[in-house]
Amino acid sequence: MTSAVADLLKILDLEFLDVNLFRGNSPQAGWQRVYGGQVIGQALVAAIRTVDSGRSPHSLHAYFLLPGDPKVPIIYDVDRMRDGKSFTTRRVTARQHGHPIYSMLVSFHADEADQLSHQAQMPDVPKPDALPSEAEVRKNVLPTMPDPVRRYYERERPIELRPVEYERYLGKKIPDGRFNVWFKATGRLPDDPAIHQCVLAYSSDMGLLDTSLVPHGRTLFEKEFMAASLDHALWLHRPFRADEWLLYSQDSPNLNGARGFSRGLIFTQDGTLVASVAQEGLVRLRRDP
Repeated sequence: MTSAVADLLKILDLEFLDVNLFRGNSPQAGWQRVYGGQVIGQALVAAIRTVDSGRSPHSLHAYFLLPGDPKVPIIYDVDRMRDGKSFTTRRVTARQHGHPIYSMLVSFHADEADQLSHQAQMPDVPKPDALPSEAEVRKNVLPTMPDPVRRYYERERPIELRPVEYERYLGKKIPDGRFNVWFKATGRLPDDPAIHQCVLAYSSDMGLLDTSLVPHGRTLFEKEFMAASLDHALWLHRPFRADEWLLYSQDSPNLNGARGFSRGLIFTQDGTLVASVAQEGLVRLRRDP
C-alpha cells in the first residue's frame, strides 16, 4: 500500500465522538480549502457507521454550503431519519466554526438480485494499459503542460488518473464534449465493500466540474477561472473494487450563467456500470479589477 493510500484511509477513518457524532481531519497539504470529495467520502463514512450491516448505500444527494477549512477538524452529525422495511435514510451535516458547511442525504437498501436488470453500454475507449502511465505523462507530457497542471500531476496522490483525451490539457477541443478517464487507488485496499464505496465517493468529485469546459477547449487549471462545487449526487448500482481500474465517462449538457452541469457514468473494465454521478458547480470567469 502506498503512503498516499494509507493517508487516504486514515482520512476516511473518522473519530467516534458520541452517538451519531464523528470527527474528521484534512491532510495538511497547503490547500486553501478542503477538497470536496474528501467531505463526500467522510460524510458517507459517518452515515454507514450508523446503519446495520446488510444494507448498502445506493444514493446520496449533497450540497456544499461553505468552503471547508483544512486547518481545523470537521464535525459530522448524523440524523437517523428513517429505518424502514426496505430502505434506511440518513442525513449528515458537516460543521466547522459553528456553521454547517455541507449537507447530505444518503439512502441505503438491501440488494434484491432477483429483479429485472439493464444498464448503459460502456464507451469504446482504449484500456488503461494502452494509455500513457503517470510516469510516462510526467516524462513526456508534463513539460508541455501549463504550470498548474504540471504541479497537480507531480504530487503523490492516492488515486491514479489516466485520461483518455489527455490532449485537452494542451488546449485541444473535444468535438462532442465528452471526457473519459480511468482511475483507481494507487495501492491495495481492504476487502470491506464500504471502504471501496467511500473511496469511489471521494474520487467522484475529481475533475467532474472541469468537464463543463471541455467543449470550450479550456480547463479549470487556468487562473482566469473561479470554480466551486455547489451540489453532488451519486448513485451506486453494482459491486466493484476501487483499487481496480474504473472508467469515468463524463459529459456536460449545460454551462450557463456561471453554472456548469456535468454528469458521469463509472464502469469496470469489463463494461459493468457500477455508479452514476451528477454535479452542478460555479464556473466563473474572473472579472478584471
